[in-house]
Amino acid sequence: MLNETPEWQALEAHAAAMKGRHIAGLFAADPKRFENFSLAHDGILLDYSRHLADAETMKLLFALARSNDLEGWRDKMFAGRKINSTENRAVLHTALRAPESSTVTVDDENVMPFVHDTLRRMEQFSDAVRSGTWTGHSGKAIKTVINIGIGGSDLGPRMVCDALKWDRDSDITVRFVSNIDPCDLALALADADPETTLFIIASKTFTTQETLANAQAAKDWLLAALGDETAVAKHFCALSTNEQAVRAFGIDPANMFPFKDWVGGRYSLWSAIGLPICIANGFARFRRLLDGAQAMDRHFQDEPLDRNMPVILALLGLWCRNFMGADALAVLPYAQDLKLFVSWLQQLDMESNGKSVDRDGAPVSYGTGPVIFGQPGTNGQHAFHQQLHQGPAMIPCEFIGVLHSRKPQDNHHDILLAHMAAQSQALMQGRGLEQSGDNPHRVCPGNRPSATILLDRLDAYHLGQLLALYEHKVFVQGIIWGINSFDQWGVELGKALASDILLNAKNSAVHSLTGYIRENS
Repeated sequence: MLNETPEWQALEAHAAAMKGRHIAGLFAADPKRFENFSLAHDGILLDYSRHLADAETMKLLFALARSNDLEGWRDKMFAGRKINSTENRAVLHTALRAPESSTVTVDDENVMPFVHDTLRRMEQFSDAVRSGTWTGHSGKAIKTVINIGIGGSDLGPRMVCDALKWDRDSDITVRFVSNIDPCDLALALADADPETTLFIIASKTFTTQETLANAQAAKDWLLAALGDETAVAKHFCALSTNEQAVRAFGIDPANMFPFKDWVGGRYSLWSAIGLPICIANGFARFRRLLDGAQAMDRHFQDEPLDRNMPVILALLGLWCRNFMGADALAVLPYAQDLKLFVSWLQQLDMESNGKSVDRDGAPVSYGTGPVIFGQPGTNGQHAFHQQLHQGPAMIPCEFIGVLHSRKPQDNHHDILLAHMAAQSQALMQGRGLEQSGDNPHRVCPGNRPSATILLDRLDAYHLGQLLALYEHKVFVQGIIWGINSFDQWGVELGKALASDILLNAKNSAVHSLTGYIRENS
């Protein structure tokens, strides 16, 4: 068991000693602490100097990583080995952004020709839609694109489209529908013109209940206006692997963009699932997104552990989770354009590492994935930051800032970054009773850890780096915890039960409840 190893026990002993120290004291003892506990790479800075960690902490954490063969598992993932053991699948989202000249083999097949053929088709299709050469059933150019998906088929592309909205150079409106609540689809359709609307149905299996129900409703809406079944082929495309179901729906298989089972949903925005990004921002920017992610992939592969940004971020998270007693992590982007980032990260991290058995199926006796929450600064400061500063639980924070604003406005951006720096400083130093005028209500304990990630700018390339950084962080933690980060059987249970309830509607609790409400309203 992991927590019985010498490396783990050495960290436990070290943590007991560190709990008597203060982060501010670490700065006082080391005039070069920022230089020694920060790392810059290709337009991204990671400052982890405000963690309750010293050189010995990092040495012991790197030893824990090596003892769990992190580098070997990393190589297996990039090589296409089937490290998703419960589903017997490779984990190859990294291949989706790799150069065409590279070779990645799965089941004796080099997958790179498939990856780049799909990318070329995505480029051709998105260019045709954006230029107006792709037209609807009546010959009119597309003006509205509605992506219908859920989970990874929605969160990733929706987040990227929102983050890069200032880079759009087309008058096409791109919207997203994920919720089975009919209000979600109704809002997307409210001012849409059936003659100029294109639907993207994003479902790997083309069987996802919520997505297919929304897709059928969208099809009914279209046909009610156009009255011709053949119109479906000119107003729907599919991101899927199930050609038979796609064809049965009425979508031309020529407009189906596939991806392989080694692309997990929460890692899929780099695949055909990224088609709405291509339409919203142009394929060239989607390519830059891939390039940024690939640059972080190379960094993760090539750099030693002690100069490796995803590894350091992951190990500090594990230090806080397992040795400092933190059950949650606040992720705080000080960039309004990243307002959907935490929603994307919640799925990435909590669906991957929210596990309580190891890869062999044995229960773990230590904490795994933390609860992830957050929202953009400075809004969060007027919501839950009070809990971060004075609550009884220590909650580590990860701040994400952008050095150069896309929309400079007087000194607004300077104010934003000043607040981000102040929050990190306040969490560290706190405020004592004497500073508080002997008023205990104003005391902040301080000594609360944080890291800061600073991007040079928020463009497609740097966003790709940031997303890949967090993908690899989650991977590293899962490997050390000994869990499979790439299945999601808890999600599958809920889906199965929902289907059972619908099939047995007369006996279901939900129908009993709705019947009671109707009878008593």
